Amino acid sequence: MKRMMVAVVSLSLLSGIACHAAAKPLKVFILAGQSNMEGHAKVETFDYLGDDPATAPLLKRMRDEGGKPRVCDHVWISYLTGKFDGSANGEGVGRLTAGFGARGDKPTQDGGKIGPEFTFGLTMEEAFQEPVLIIKTAWGGRSLHTDFRPPSAGPYTLSAWQQANYPKQEGHGIPKDIEKWKADKARETGVFYRLMVEHVKRVLADPKRVCPAYDEEAGYELAGFVWLQGWNDMVDGHVYPQPQKEDATPRYAEYSRLLACFIRDVRKDLGAPKLPFVIGVMGVGGKNANPGTLAFREAMAAPSLLPEFKGTVAAVPTAPFWSEELGAIDDKRGQVRQMGHYLNSKHKDHANADGRMTEAQKREYLKEYEAKLISPAETALWARGASNAGYHYLGCAKTFALMGQAFAEANLDMLRNTPAR
Repeated sequence: MKRMMVAVVSLSLLSGIACHAAAKPLKVFILAGQSNMEGHAKVETFDYLGDDPATAPLLKRMRDEGGKPRVCDHVWISYLTGKFDGSANGEGVGRLTAGFGARGDKPTQDGGKIGPEFTFGLTMEEAFQEPVLIIKTAWGGRSLHTDFRPPSAGPYTLSAWQQANYPKQEGHGIPKDIEKWKADKARETGVFYRLMVEHVKRVLADPKRVCPAYDEEAGYELAGFVWLQGWNDMVDGHVYPQPQKEDATPRYAEYSRLLACFIRDVRKDLGAPKLPFVIGVMGVGGKNANPGTLAFREAMAAPSLLPEFKGTVAAVPTAPFWSEELGAIDDKRGQVRQMGHYLNSKHKDHANADGRMTEAQKREYLKEYEAKLISPAETALWARGASNAGYHYLGCAKTFALMGQAFAEANLDMLRNTPAR
């Protein structure tokens, strides 16, 4: 009997040694950006994925057998976020599931929304047997030219348009006190870049705090970075003014420069010189986006074409994931909003030109106008698939689910094809 116990113990020890020898480093992925990286797609829009045979299998992966959002078995997340103004920052942690989207002023609580992180994590869970950790940092309304400005980009400088127009103090977004504005700008520059890097380092100083499955002896591997941002830069006509006819420089060339600096600095500050980097290219507006959006998309993708980033930076278009049918409905909803503006402004070409309409009459007029413009079927489709505005990809879970999956696949491609980091 004693011999048998010794044999069993010996086998157990050998088994433990073999398991430890086979242990692989924790895979760490960083997701960063502004409101669309936060994610404004409500869980209630999940069913919309099931309407399309192409995405029905993805929906199945997103839910457990009981129909609830799946909780990952070996993917954990640390999520630093806060209010739109950057205050009330807090960290949400746990096994990855739905609810790690936008959280507003309650960063530690399930917000009932998803961003790209959910299907990104689901895809990584299927790709790796070892534990996976996602570190996500995202805040709405942030720019690359100021808030996330990387150190190597240098201090914020006024564009030629700002230099010519700001001293005039003519309004239209031009600050009245230029010197105070400059001081505020200097104080704000790079704040969110530093918050991002500091949080990543804090988590990596003690991964087990977030990921209980972390094996200290196996360590961790920084395996990817995803950047989804851009709206605040794209719409800033002061920082990125329309070029003059004689100016051959693309309007958003400075964004391309800043993003290239950002990639270099992230790799330097995290000690990962070949860290795979995914750029989520602005997709709002889909295939019918305006020329300005198209120009910005080119600027976002430009760093991926630089020789120094070949094979380690991938630009992933998100326009293909925009819901064209929901976008068409949103256009009509925009017409209704515009009509409401006309009625309130006593527009000469519209029903309330003389300003005599009561509030009740305005509401009734708008109700009838909307009923003529948007069918009951379109109203039902909107409620099923959308939960936010166009600049948030209509708050469509189908869109964010496809984005997250595409980002993960691009990251995995680089991991397979990149030499040891």
